[in-house]
Amino acid sequence: MKKKPFGQDSDNDLNETIKKLSRKKDAPKFVFVIIFVLYIVTSIALRKVAGDASMIRVLDGRVPVQSFAGVFSSISNVCLILLAVLFGRVGFIVSIACLLLQFPMLAAGLILGRNYTTIPGAFSNLLAIVAVIVVYINHSRVHKYQRKILAQATTDPLTGLPNRFACAELVDEYVAMNVGFALVSIDINNFKSINESMGHETGDKALVQIAARWKALADSRSTGTLDFVARVGGDEYAIITRGFASDEDIEKTISAYEAELEKKITIDNCDYFLAARFGYARYPRDAWSSAELFSCADAAAHAVRTRAGGNCFLKFTSELLQIKKTLLVERKIRAALEKDLVFCYFQPQYDINKKLRGFEALARMRDADGSIISPADFIPVAEKVGLIDQVDARALKKAAAFMKSLLEGGENDLTICFNISARHLMKNNFIDEVKGILEQSGVPSKHFEMEITESVMIDSAEKALDRINQIKAMGMQVAIDDFGTGYSSLSYLQRLPADLLKIDKSFIDVMNTSDASRKYVATIISIGHVLNLKVISEGVEEPDQLSALKEIGCDYIQGYIWGRPMTQEEARKLVLD
Repeated sequence: MKKKPFGQDSDNDLNETIKKLSRKKDAPKFVFVIIFVLYIVTSIALRKVAGDASMIRVLDGRVPVQSFAGVFSSISNVCLILLAVLFGRVGFIVSIACLLLQFPMLAAGLILGRNYTTIPGAFSNLLAIVAVIVVYINHSRVHKYQRKILAQATTDPLTGLPNRFACAELVDEYVAMNVGFALVSIDINNFKSINESMGHETGDKALVQIAARWKALADSRSTGTLDFVARVGGDEYAIITRGFASDEDIEKTISAYEAELEKKITIDNCDYFLAARFGYARYPRDAWSSAELFSCADAAAHAVRTRAGGNCFLKFTSELLQIKKTLLVERKIRAALEKDLVFCYFQPQYDINKKLRGFEALARMRDADGSIISPADFIPVAEKVGLIDQVDARALKKAAAFMKSLLEGGENDLTICFNISARHLMKNNFIDEVKGILEQSGVPSKHFEMEITESVMIDSAEKALDRINQIKAMGMQVAIDDFGTGYSSLSYLQRLPADLLKIDKSFIDVMNTSDASRKYVATIISIGHVLNLKVISEGVEEPDQLSALKEIGCDYIQGYIWGRPMTQEEARKLVLD
């Protein structure tokens, strides 16, 4: 019977993939051939030396050839034991057959040829048979236990469906075979409310019913495609589908699963109606690896949340790349917070005569592989998903620890400034959180300067002003960051109890390109001085910029010209050396 190509029998694909997991450690077939040939060679050699009465010279003496019979007998028996260990049932049958076939030859030699030297060989064969049987039985028990563990590792215990691991293995198999398919990511809507209101037991029963319906639909092949259903998380499922001609076919298949889900679910005489978000991505159109494909499908399902109703499906498109990137970066941020991979670089600030004023603490983050995630990537995402306050808090703790090390080294006149997002500033527990961090560090608040963007006054001026006053009451300094880039207002600026005004790098970059640009920077500095504020220019990189800033009365300088962002160790060395 002609064997079907991989992927053409939907009932066997997943089983075959899972079986391959257990076969990955099996010895290849050519090893069987090598061992069996070695057994044949040693058996032939054994017969020859057993009947040879001659002597051979070994080192300084002469040894009977027959004395090598035991060596060849042992090698042949080891070969048979290896066959039983490495090749399971087939190896066991071959080993026992070979050992049993030797008995007639041994009996013939004993009876007809009166060769009594075959008696030890017979006992050796008996012992070899016992050894092969014992080894095979024990090996079979271990293999059975391994299969049980494999089944547990690839099966969701609640629903009996394949789990995420099994699903990923099948995806990897299809990718390796370059088989076209689609991966559908499914997230049940508001399932958490069932668990919270009716209990987890009811939620589990609902998940079991969903799985049974979808498994029956996949087995029936009524969708017109070859489908595999897996439960990959709490209320998350996945479908791998093949045999489609277009996106319309995939969406028709998804609609069939959606219709099954929308049917009434009855649990303990209570009726429930569920819906889900479906997102899908195709291999190889949308991604070339299993990890990327899962990411694309998840991004599509996540994007459904923004659409009216939420009970629909969406394919992965180029427009979802940013959503996909946001999801990826969000996962990295959460991992970095969990594993304490947030740290700070420190950029020095100097007065106009190059006396060190202090440092700005710049939040940085490492990925799990040790690489640094760009702040241009993680800060906007952290703000968008509501994690920026946690990032701020971690960075402040690192900055406080650094400042403490400087105080212990004898420095007592430096300032550490750090940027606080508007979202974090407006949190109800913001002041208590900052007080707690400073108290834990033991560093006096006078060494800290908090940077706040002027736009914080736009949404809630009174609340922002109250927070800033509380910061000042703690003994901290306040800097207005990026002045002139947003909603500059002298009325707001006059009300803010600030100490420092920061001129954004974008103005410094162009200040010497025209007389108007230079006058604009000079005006900002003048306004700061009129309001009794010190002024610092950030992003100073060129000598002509530095010269111009000195001429128009800037108080402090921050930029590559005098110091790039540096590690904590480099910053400490700069201070203490």
